[in-house]
Amino acid sequence: MPVTAAILTISDSCANGTRQDLSGPALKHVLETTGFEIVSQEVVPDGRKVISTKIRDLAKIARFVVTTGGTGISDRDVTPEATRDVCERLLDGVSELMRSEGLKQTPFAPLSRALCGTLGHSLILNVPGNPKGAEQSLKAVLHLVPHVLELLEGKTEHKSAHT
Repeated sequence: MPVTAAILTISDSCANGTRQDLSGPALKHVLETTGFEIVSQEVVPDGRKVISTKIRDLAKIARFVVTTGGTGISDRDVTPEATRDVCERLLDGVSELMRSEGLKQTPFAPLSRALCGTLGHSLILNVPGNPKGAEQSLKAVLHLVPHVLELLEGKTEHKSAHT
């Protein structure tokens, strides 16, 4: 049975129709080709309250919520703050891995403030708004998602390396 996923593009210009969302569709393609069932794909403007509210709503219907956009350092980039507002636990190593892999592509990867955390039984992942960066960041950590979701379900027994 496929794992449910939701994609949330965070962009003032995409939300007001002055720019086409390219990151959301790129993420959808990656997720669908790796077996996820997309249950929602939405666009919201940059705004801490609207983002945190939407993340909470999406976590009720999807096990994996991926946000794209708003992870930089400009005044309107508040996705990490909104994510921190709703997450129960942050997974710093996941964010570090994305930035580490991103550094292989661009010297600006360390400027991303993207976070990863948990909310109930759902995993929340921020990726950059740039389509290429979003896709690369997701692919860098996608192998961890099934195990994280199992742990969030309470499946915490570790199998022996010899079995």
